Amino acid sequence: MEMARREDVTNILLCGVGGQGIGLAGNILARVYLKAGHDIKISEIHGMAQRGGDVTAHVRYGKRVYSPVIEEGDVDFLLAFEQLEGLRYINHCRDDATIMISNERIPPLSVGQGLMAYPDDIEGTFRRHFPGKVHMVRSRDMALRIGDLRAANIVLVGAFSRLFPEIDRDVWLEALQEVVPARVLSLNRTAFEEGRTNSFLTL
Repeated sequence: MEMARREDVTNILLCGVGGQGIGLAGNILARVYLKAGHDIKISEIHGMAQRGGDVTAHVRYGKRVYSPVIEEGDVDFLLAFEQLEGLRYINHCRDDATIMISNERIPPLSVGQGLMAYPDDIEGTFRRHFPGKVHMVRSRDMALRIGDLRAANIVLVGAFSRLFPEIDRDVWLEALQEVVPARVLSLNRTAFEEGRTNSFLTL
């Protein structure tokens, strides 16, 4: 079986901590690219998610995708729901990767226990490695503005959708409706629009 060429596949790595809705966001993205006519593979990897541990979702799309797991150094888009978790995966990115990162900071247990300090300048580290390709989204603030911090993941998805102008907004909303429970659909549509229509800071 002939493997797909690397340039035929786009790799998106979502990362954050347990409870941030990484899996839900990954499923929305997968549906979007499927609707756009691509082959899709998705994989979720959980650390100690129930204790706020590392959670990632790998989303790969293209003409033909054979493996659901992104190899280290092959990430085209890094979507980080928490800053330190984004930094954890900086070496997984290609040199020309696009980074979208939330302003959310959730200190791990080691920081809370005083064993280490939360890094001071994560934004600067990303800017030095990917100048002009880093987008900082105030997803926490936007979610609080609409009244529910739990919607910060969908705010970030809304902002991320702007990086794909070839995919119509309605495709994203259809995917959202298919994945999000009906009881919170209205809130999440508002969160998506909040992220999609508000500007983000490019570093």
